[in-house]
Amino acid sequence: MQKLSNAPSSPSGLAASSASAASVQELDSSLQLALTIIQAADERKGGDIKLLRVAEVSLLADYFVIVTGFSKVQLRAIANSIANKVEHERRRAPSHTEGMAEATWVLQDYGDVIVHIQMPQEREFYNLEAFWGHAERVDFQPMLQQVQAS
Repeated sequence: MQKLSNAPSSPSGLAASSASAASVQELDSSLQLALTIIQAADERKGGDIKLLRVAEVSLLADYFVIVTGFSKVQLRAIANSIANKVEHERRRAPSHTEGMAEATWVLQDYGDVIVHIQMPQEREFYNLEAFWGHAERVDFQPMLQQVQAS
């Protein structure tokens, strides 16, 4: 597995997520979906993957997954990988997908999890991590290791 960036602390500087200590079976379904999405993005070499828990600060979703793709072809491959893996493992399809034609910012809306796959220029310009700076950054690496071990 490639290096995943996961910003281990919350805005307050405390440990990011109490869920990271939970067993895989105890993870809520939204978090399990987010982890599946992260795995799929990583399989297609998505870069600088971040998981934000936005449930406490927004009604839009429980989590945002933010991923960088480095070409239009890669953005589409990441989006397709996510859709296929989520369909296969979670039996879910996105309710809406935007941006596949332009492939500079692809958005996949799974309801409780929204995926943003962006080219580096869009990621830097829109800076979703800063815009949602009050959202909790989730340290997903320990949870992924649990999922892979089980």
